[in-house]
Formats: sequence, structure tokens, C-alpha cells
Amino acid sequence: MGFQLDNIKSVKKQQNKSSDKTSFLQKEITLFGNSFSNKIKEDFYTELSVLLKAGITLKDGLELIESALKKKPQKEKLQNISKAIVSGSSLSEALRNHKEFSEYEYYSLKIGEETGTLMEVTRQLGEFYARKNEQRRNLISALTYPMIILATAVLVVIFMLQYVVPMFQDIFEQQKVELPAITKFIINCSEFIKSYGSLALIGLFVLLFSRAFFNKKLWYKKTKDKLVMRLPFVGEFVKTVYLSQFTQAVSLLTASKVPVVNSIQLVKQMISFYPLQKALEGVEQDILKGKSLSDSLKQHQLFDDKMVALVKVAEETNQNEFIFQRLNMQYNTQVQQKSKLLSTLLEPVIIMIVGVLVGVILIAMYLPMFKLSSVLG
Repeated sequence: MGFQLDNIKSVKKQQNKSSDKTSFLQKEITLFGNSFSNKIKEDFYTELSVLLKAGITLKDGLELIESALKKKPQKEKLQNISKAIVSGSSLSEALRNHKEFSEYEYYSLKIGEETGTLMEVTRQLGEFYARKNEQRRNLISALTYPMIILATAVLVVIFMLQYVVPMFQDIFEQQKVELPAITKFIINCSEFIKSYGSLALIGLFVLLFSRAFFNKKLWYKKTKDKLVMRLPFVGEFVKTVYLSQFTQAVSLLTASKVPVVNSIQLVKQMISFYPLQKALEGVEQDILKGKSLSDSLKQHQLFDDKMVALVKVAEETNQNEFIFQRLNMQYNTQVQQKSKLLSTLLEPVIIMIVGVLVGVILIAMYLPMFKLSSVLG
């Protein structure tokens, strides 16, 4: 995504020409996904902030950004937003009619429009999504190599159970050797793979594709997030990621002069992580009862002592924006460090697990061979 500050009239002519004919290959197919992803939002808000700062009107800025987009659903969405603005709607109201944009973005932009700081709010929203995308990239980079090793290990084990173990099984049956318990277990696993392996593979694909539907169910999100939180090291890493997003969001809203209760409500809608949402519900209720933010956060284990102490200092010195910015920088640094450490730890652990699995299979197959050789001897 990138824009050129050329003649806006020529941009309009190009849009009219390109919209007349669109080949099938140029059309975007979106399955279970969001055509306006976080990466596109990052570019959208950042570029819109630059254009507004350059003195370009909101309508013309949207048209310039739209001209740089290549995918039809995204272009159509910006066209609809531009039409709504021409009809008299504000940017926040125009975005609110599209499900891809959250209430968090709506209220942030609305406050920016009412206070005359729309350029600053769009810049901060761009930074928010930039940080969020960076954390996602760190997580993916930390898990990519270990996942490749794990997938290779699973394929090796399946190959041994599917092809190697049956060869030994035929020899044992011909020689009528009494099999140890571990060998019987491995043979049973091999027979299960041969009989139900294809069904298990189909079930795995169905499970992967059904995640898009299950993610909308509260019980699924609750179970998944609680399970992730209990994983050694991974749970702490994921917790740090969401605390980083939480502190950045509160910092942005505080800078826009949003009241604390409203900030908690908006962040709760923005960040889809059940333990954090549940904790923020309790924080919201405590604040409504008259408690301070620091005392409300202290009631939940999700928020560490460092955050509670600094928030208390922020309340006493009226430096909420600065303190939450500092907290966000600290948590983001922790995310980067833990992502590298996660990758470093997972690799030898997975290799060790692979070695154990392959070793168990080999031992199970060779134990009867030793017995067979002693009998023949």
C-alpha cells in the first residue's frame, strides 16, 4: 500500500477506467477472513495521517489511498466510505457501518473529530496496528522453525508406523515370537494409523477450517485461551503480548482524553483475549463502584505488581499517558526477548521429543529380534 501525491483528477479518471472492467484473476477471494486486515489498517491510518498533515482534505486523501489499492474488496470499501463522507457522514460514522472496524476505532476517531486532532489520532492508530503486526511477526518467526521441525518429526513417526513397523510385524508373526508389552503397543498404534489414518487427517483439516466458526463462540475462546495460559513459558509469552496491546491502547485513548471507564470498555472490545476481557470486566465494575484504576487492577493476577505500582504513580502525578507509554515500551521489549527465547527453547525440546519417539519405536521393534536370535541360536 502506497500513495502518490499526483493530480487528484487524474486519479479519478484512472479509477473510472479501471472500475469498468475487472478480470476474474484480479478479484480477491476472501475465505473466512477479513478483507481489511490489521496490516492494511496499519498502512491506511498511517498514510491518512500523512495526507491530513500535508493539508489534503479527508475525501481527497481517501481517494488517493483508494487509488493505490489493488484488491477490489478493499477499493470498494473505501469507495463506500468516501460516498458516506460526501453524503454528510463523519469518518467515524462511515467506518462504523463496516464490521471490519471496531468500536475502539470508531470512538477514537470520533474523539479526534470532536477535538480537532484527527490527524494525531490516525497517526496513533497506525502506530497501534504497526506494533500489533510487529508482535504477530515476532510470534510467527519464533514458532516457524520449531513447527517445521515438529511437522517433520510427525511425518517421520507416521512413516515408521505405516511402513517400517508392519515389516517387523510380519516377521514376528511368522516366527511366532512372544512380544513385549511395548512392542504390542507400537503395533497397535501402527494398525490404528493404517485403519484410521485417513479419517484422522480429514478430521484435522475439518478442525482447522472450522476454527473460523468456532472463534465466534464464547465457550471455544474461553477454553482455548485458558489452555494457552496454562502452557509453560508459552502462556507467559502470550500474556505479555496482550498486556503490551492493552497498555498501548490505553495510552492512545488517554492521549485522546477518553475517561478511564470508557477506555476500559473500548479496550475490552478491541482485544480478543478472554482472560484479559474477563479481568477488564471486573476492573470496569470496580471503577464504577468508586475504586481507583490501580486498586481495580490489583484484584486480578493477570496484571503484575509492576503495572499496578506504576499506574498508582500515574494516578497520583496525573501522568497516565506517559506511564502507559513507558509500560508499553517495556512490555514490547519483553515480547521481543521472549520470542527469541521461545524459539531457542522449543527447538531442542522438539528434537529431544523426536529422538525419544523414534528411539521407543526402534527399541520396541528390536527387543523381539534379540529374543528371536537367541531362540534360533
